[in-house]
Amino acid sequence: MARVWPERRPRLRTRVVVAAAVSILVAVAVLGVAVQLLLARHLHNALDTTLRERAAEIARLSASAPALLRSPSVLEQSVGVEPLDVEVVDRHGRPISRSLSLGGSTLPADGLIRRAIASGRPGYTNGTLSDEPVRVFVAPLADLGGPASGGAVIVASPTGAITDTLSDSRAVIVLSGLAAAVLAAGITLVLARRALDPLRRLAAGAETIEARGDPALRLPDAGPADEVQRLAETLNRMLAALERSREGERRFIADASHELRNPLAALRGNAAYLARHGADQAALDDLVADAERLSRLVDELLALAREDSAGRPVEKVRMAEVAEAACAAAADSRLVLRVDDEGWVVGERPSLERALTNLIENARVYGPTGEPVEVAVERAGANVAVSVSDRGPGIPTSQAELATQRFWRGPNAVAGAGSGLGLALVRATVERHGGRLEIRGASLTMLLPALRHISEHPGTTTSEPTQGVTR
Repeated sequence: MARVWPERRPRLRTRVVVAAAVSILVAVAVLGVAVQLLLARHLHNALDTTLRERAAEIARLSASAPALLRSPSVLEQSVGVEPLDVEVVDRHGRPISRSLSLGGSTLPADGLIRRAIASGRPGYTNGTLSDEPVRVFVAPLADLGGPASGGAVIVASPTGAITDTLSDSRAVIVLSGLAAAVLAAGITLVLARRALDPLRRLAAGAETIEARGDPALRLPDAGPADEVQRLAETLNRMLAALERSREGERRFIADASHELRNPLAALRGNAAYLARHGADQAALDDLVADAERLSRLVDELLALAREDSAGRPVEKVRMAEVAEAACAAAADSRLVLRVDDEGWVVGERPSLERALTNLIENARVYGPTGEPVEVAVERAGANVAVSVSDRGPGIPTSQAELATQRFWRGPNAVAGAGSGLGLALVRATVERHGGRLEIRGASLTMLLPALRHISEHPGTTTSEPTQGVTR
């Protein structure tokens, strides 16, 4: 089977140089066409003006001294290096006099001559004289007496000079365009090399990072503060975020391994004790407790993993109902529920109920024994605030950020009371719902973006309690 080689595109620098050269060529071509059109129009208009003025001179001569028209030398005149050929005819179109340069030839304007004599209107035409292109102008002569009275004057000039001028100008434009394209390509090549050199250094640095697989490495400095430097800074920040994420994963794996090792070791110990000494109620109780602790830890790890990978929720949830369900599930007489707002949010009810249950369990474990635990649902500006408060000292402000880290335990943590994942799971759930977790001493609050009732929109005055909810 023949090997198919991947298509290789030209290098960016080559494409930039080619684009610059082609752009110059196109620009020069457009300019050249415009110049050619303007120059041709100017030259032809100038020639037509010269022919018309010469015909006017002959007409004045016919009126003032008609006898002179029979002298060919009077008709001789040149425009630049090109001669002007003149022919005078009578009212019947018969030649009266012509320029010596014409010899026995006649100017190619028979139809125009007849029209000028008949209608008295001048006109231009193009023709060929001795295989050369000529421009011809025919003007009628006034009927004032004399041999040419009522006739016409024909003036012609070769257009070869105009053609040569236009041809020379085209050659100059083409050569200038090619020279400009070559010059532009050279300049662009130098500028592109300088401009793309920072990108080359970034690419080399990225290849090194890819080869070593180490996100702790950073891309080199790209030079001045321009778009490339901002790109390098952005990529370095991304690498720093990847490094932090990788370090967090390592810590998470290490912490999870440590937390799983303890209940597993206890399970193995109790199982070995039962194998040696037979059934013992205390050992069985420890075995069951260790299994339950291990099960809770695995459940919380799975819940965290689901929070990390879950998408944004889309259902409408009433947080007052969630709070009622969580308090009922806890079945603790110390719980005091206060509902000041229905608390409609866009969320995922099982996740929100689990997060609130974790906050309630945290307050029950670390709050003073016998003291009430208050659960409140209220409106806080554009958010729904669901808070759980106890009468204990709570979490110090200096440790509020640490408290939401995975497997973190405070100095007053109760041995075996939890896995250290509860508040981390609450924070992950709240942030996935677009909110945040606030810790103020013994009061922990979930702030979630609230849905507004229809009555809160301008121009409306009523709303249904269950159907009048919108974003």
